[in-house]
Amino acid sequence: MTDDVRPGGTYKTLAEQREVLTPAEERFERIRQTAGLFLGPIVFLIMFFLPLPLEPNQQTLAAVLSFTIVYWLSEAIPIPVTAVIALALCVVLNVPDVGPDAEDAPGDIVFGSFADPTIFLFIGAFIIAQAMITHGLDRRFAFRILSLPGVAKSTYGVIIAFGAIAALISAFISNTATAAMLLPIGLGMMGALGGLVSEQSDTNRDVSRLRFGTALMLMISYGAGVGGLLTPIGTPPNLIGISFIEAETDATITFFSWVVAAAPICLLMFVALCVILLLLNRPEVRRISGAEEYVNEERAKLGSLSRGERNTLIAFGAAVTLWVLPGVIALIFGDESAIYSVILSRLDEGTVAIFAAGLLFLLPVDWSERRFTMNWNEAVRIDWGTIILFGSGIALGTLLSETGLAGVIGTGIAETFGFTSLLAVSAVSAIIAILISETTSNTASATIVVPIVIPIANAAGLDPVIPGPRRRIRRVLRVHDARLHAAERRCLRLGHDPHNQDGPLRHLLRRDRARPDRAPYPDHGPPRRVRVGRGRG
Repeated sequence: MTDDVRPGGTYKTLAEQREVLTPAEERFERIRQTAGLFLGPIVFLIMFFLPLPLEPNQQTLAAVLSFTIVYWLSEAIPIPVTAVIALALCVVLNVPDVGPDAEDAPGDIVFGSFADPTIFLFIGAFIIAQAMITHGLDRRFAFRILSLPGVAKSTYGVIIAFGAIAALISAFISNTATAAMLLPIGLGMMGALGGLVSEQSDTNRDVSRLRFGTALMLMISYGAGVGGLLTPIGTPPNLIGISFIEAETDATITFFSWVVAAAPICLLMFVALCVILLLLNRPEVRRISGAEEYVNEERAKLGSLSRGERNTLIAFGAAVTLWVLPGVIALIFGDESAIYSVILSRLDEGTVAIFAAGLLFLLPVDWSERRFTMNWNEAVRIDWGTIILFGSGIALGTLLSETGLAGVIGTGIAETFGFTSLLAVSAVSAIIAILISETTSNTASATIVVPIVIPIANAAGLDPVIPGPRRRIRRVLRVHDARLHAAERRCLRLGHDPHNQDGPLRHLLRRDRARPDRAPYPDHGPPRRVRVGRGRG
């Protein structure tokens, strides 16, 4: 995987994006980022000095959050950098409101959130995902699905299979990494099959303009988004939602219970995605010849399972087994049994993730050379920006709750609109999440929205946690609406990583689209640049 599409290539600056932006998009981004750069401090000062009916530390936090939101929406600087600057401001301005002789200094309180077990769940899961990418296990899985009988013979089958592959992989690997891995495979399929589709449909349309190719690329992106909801580790907003819910209520959300609740939702979303996408981008032909030969050829190149792939499967299998074990124990012995309590307390998801990731540094691929499945230089390629953003999000959300600002905001919204029903609270939660997440990343959106939704439910006289019809499948969480909608909405590229301007899908599609300074696809191959005027060659 090249550096420009590997998982760490997110949160890029305007200078780094210039290669893949049109002149109009570049002008817009320049205006948006420049305006946000100066507007953020102005908004901070206004909120800090404006006479508001808030406690001093609440108003200070409101000013910091206003500055943060402006910088997140405008992406004046990388989103994780904004997050840590916000935390530094909270410490300098003493948002926790502790005295100089207090046992815990403001910095201890604010930055203490980075010791949250969920941070280590992120790190462990990211390292396991990086091992899959490093050893090509994800690519092998993709071609295995495509080789299933009948899949490669149909354009519809290829498109739906790519969506299923993206959804299944993104349940355990970040959406962006999934898209980055599948896009080269998808582009290869387009190159190999596009000419056949064009010939068999009796059309002279350029391969890059076929509806088959459009549907294939979009299915990768949207499928990754759907699959990210299936497990707690599928996408950062899942863990943010779980962390805040467990902190603010007495609910415990296990890996198993999340999957049980999310599976039917993901299935319905995937079916709707397939129907809508294929209706809007109906392939030129239904059946094609030559696809199975291409898939078999690529599978043959992969050869048999390598030692690194086997070791990665062992670590991944151990992680998944231990993640679902508490839920299975609860189903068998009950969630009030002693054995369930012991296992749940000892095998939390963060501990399991670190244990499984540690196996990758212990299982050798060549003992004589002392080479192991992963080394540190490979492990550090994980998306540290998202980890920093997540830790900062927990800290800001905790401050929202502990200062009482989240309650003030939630109560104000509930009283202003008179919410008294479950439907109304769910609807407003979804609307707030969708509006915010259309203009910034899902992780940042969940950080803002989830701490506010629980007070809205409380102010409306509703219990944020509803007991499920079966006690062993612990709870159905109303605030799940806010977290789900932050990851479900798909209308703007900006908010969703796999087709974000910083993400690999947009990078590859922008790079390969027809532009005035590029020649059309010669023999259905990759585009090549030609000089036009003073443009770059």
